[in-house]
Amino acid sequence: MQNPQLNQHGELQHLLTTEGLPKAVIHHILDTAASFVNIGNREVKKVPLMRGKSVFNLFFENSTRTRTTFEIASKRLSADVINLNISASSTSKGESLLDTIDNLAAMHADMFVVRHAQSGAPYLIARHLRETGQNHVHVVNAGDGRHAHPTQGLLDMYTIRHYKKDFSQLRVAIVGDILHSRVARSDIHALTTLGVPEVRAIGPRTLLPGGLEQMGVRVFTDMNEGLKDVDVIITLRLQNERMSGALLPSAQEFFKSYGLTPERLALAKPDAIVMHPGPMNRGVEIDSAVADGPQAVILPQVTFGIAVRMAVMSILAGTQTA
Repeated sequence: MQNPQLNQHGELQHLLTTEGLPKAVIHHILDTAASFVNIGNREVKKVPLMRGKSVFNLFFENSTRTRTTFEIASKRLSADVINLNISASSTSKGESLLDTIDNLAAMHADMFVVRHAQSGAPYLIARHLRETGQNHVHVVNAGDGRHAHPTQGLLDMYTIRHYKKDFSQLRVAIVGDILHSRVARSDIHALTTLGVPEVRAIGPRTLLPGGLEQMGVRVFTDMNEGLKDVDVIITLRLQNERMSGALLPSAQEFFKSYGLTPERLALAKPDAIVMHPGPMNRGVEIDSAVADGPQAVILPQVTFGIAVRMAVMSILAGTQTA
């Protein structure tokens, strides 16, 4: 079965997930992003790669940070950007998701950046566009339910490559609410594809999904044991809005057992980097002394994220649709 993200030539047609994304495609995105990292400084404000193209940001779920970085990335590529607050418009009036897509495609959209609370929504849109002969419209998944957040996964890979150069010798620990985290899934698929020999998941049993071992992940419920000698620590936000039932006694209890403190960070390698997809809950997932410390690369992640999103969109915009 053909990968729905790739066209018949093996080129990126949509970005829906890091799962099954070929290693060569990931490296192409990261290499392209490297050329965009400095765009936005005083010397170079914009490049004309998407001049005349229209990018529609379709955010069915709130996210100021992700939407803003996509908007900045689109504008730096010289695209026309249309932000739509879908939750307050057509779908709340009873229009179906695909009817909304058809209407927007008729407005000569070239790209949809989609964030949706339901897992699989971007796939549904991409399939519908293919079935209705609208292959010229590309879909970028900006987060769907608990499923995937591929541009966050890719910017995490860019950050790791920037600081560690090579993936083949690394131990990477992902800490916290892995059960509800689409970022964790995207990171795990990308890390394993890129050849990271050891990926660890650390958290309480109630926040660890089944099947991690089958994905090649080592599971730890003891934070101290899990952090020993790792090169990269990715801390995750507690996804309180996606939790149902009492999965945790309290945020304070979580911090006591799984918060990243200077003492726990000392268990990792001396040159380990600390990452977080944001927004951070200080004193819950991460101590301020770590978040603001010399090993944290959380703000560079944001900068790299714009370059990675520019890379994804420019590659898609240049893809042949035949």
